[in-house]
This record gives sequence, C-alpha cells and structure tokens, in this order.
Amino acid sequence: MDDITNSSKRLDGSLHFPVLVIVEPLLLPRTCILNVLRRELAEFEILDMATVESLDSTSTRDVRLVVLSIADKPIDDPSVEGSLAFVAECCPNAAVAVLSNHDDEPTVQAAMQRGVRGFLSTSLPIEIAIAGLRLVLVGGVYRPLPVAGMNRIPDFEAPDARGLARAYLVNEGAGVTIERSVTDLTPREQQVLAELELGLPNKLIAAKLNLSESTVKMHIQHIMRKCAAHNRTEAVLRWRGRLPAQGRDHDPGAGPMQKT
Repeated sequence: MDDITNSSKRLDGSLHFPVLVIVEPLLLPRTCILNVLRRELAEFEILDMATVESLDSTSTRDVRLVVLSIADKPIDDPSVEGSLAFVAECCPNAAVAVLSNHDDEPTVQAAMQRGVRGFLSTSLPIEIAIAGLRLVLVGGVYRPLPVAGMNRIPDFEAPDARGLARAYLVNEGAGVTIERSVTDLTPREQQVLAELELGLPNKLIAAKLNLSESTVKMHIQHIMRKCAAHNRTEAVLRWRGRLPAQGRDHDPGAGPMQKT
C-alpha cells in the first residue's frame, strides 16, 4: 500500500510529465534505481512500484516505459508472463524493458519474442543501462549483441571485465541488425556509430576508440550527413531503419546538411 500512496502523491505533483515506471519488489535496489533515473531522465516523471498491480494508479497518465525487474526468474516463469500481460493490459502504449540477472542469448531471445523492447542485465555499467533506456524511449530496441554478431564488427575488441555490452536497434518488421547497410560508412564511422547507439558522449567515444574529441565530432558529422539526419539520435534510428531515409542518395562529398 505504501508504494501506491507514494506514487499517487507524485502523480498529483507532475501530471504534465510523461511517465517511466520501475517495478522492483526490493526496496533498496528500487530506491537506488529511482534516484539514478530521476537524475538522468529529468524529462520524465519516474514512479517506483513493488508490483505491477500498482500500475492501476497510472490509468490516466502517459506511461511511456515500464521497467520490470525479474531478478533470477526465467522469462517463461508464470509470474513473469503474468506481469508482462498485466503491463500490456494496463499500459497498452508503453514499451517494456526487463531487468534481469541473466544475459544469455536464449533468455534475451525469449524476452524479445514476448514483445520486450529493452533487455538490461544487472551486470551492465549504469551508463550503458541508461543509454539502453534512452534508445527504447525514442523507439528503438536495446539488447546485448550476440557473440557471433560481435565477431562480424570490424576491429571489434572484446568487452572488458565489467561486461560492457554493445547494443543494436531492431526494425519492427525486418529484424535489422548492426551489419545492415553499412557499406556507405567507413570502418571508423561504423565504430563511432556503434558507440552512438549506446548513447555515449563524445568524450567517452574518443577514449574508447583512442581518438580526439574533434575527430569524433567530424565522424559524427559525416554519419549524420550520410543518414540525412538532424541529430545523433535521428542518425542512429534512420540508419537502422526505424525512420524513413531522406537522402540516402545524398552525395557524401557534399557540404554540411542544412536543417529544414
């Protein structure tokens, strides 16, 4: 009852914000996640709940994303499937992400098959988890890239001990992966694009790829021009097929794209 009361109080104070809900049964991790999300996603009203049943209190709100913590439970556990069904019923317009203690491919695939748009492992660094949520919130799909997919990326280096996971966006109809239509980008631009998908800032991209920030900015400008995009997010989504291409035939040698 307490988490319903607390959620209701927050609802009264921020009715104009779109809503992101975190569902985590344990109070301490729920509070920690809540504090991080409120700091990193200030444009959303972040609500925390112990169970999905509390979603009834959001019936009049614009819920954009529900993050469901499932801990060690498998995706096909009856309680997990019941929770996913309840979320779909209460918040039909919301995307769903799961927070799991597992990151194996069968678990990820099972989640994707059930309509989950974000799969976050508890082994992820917090900045990568936030980047994954941002991708889901702008219409993408976040999931760990299979090992086989990693091996096909030019000059790919294995993740470090923290379990840094690369991600890719998936086209709803075609299941587009990271290797789709990258022939127009240079190998270095492909690497920068992969980091853009994680939502990393220029400084971190530069450090990871051993480049200067000015060189990273130059590569991003080239990527945006080739994707006919106005910003980084649009470039990622357009390249992965989520947005219609507007100028895929644009001359790569032309000057900077003008905003319309």
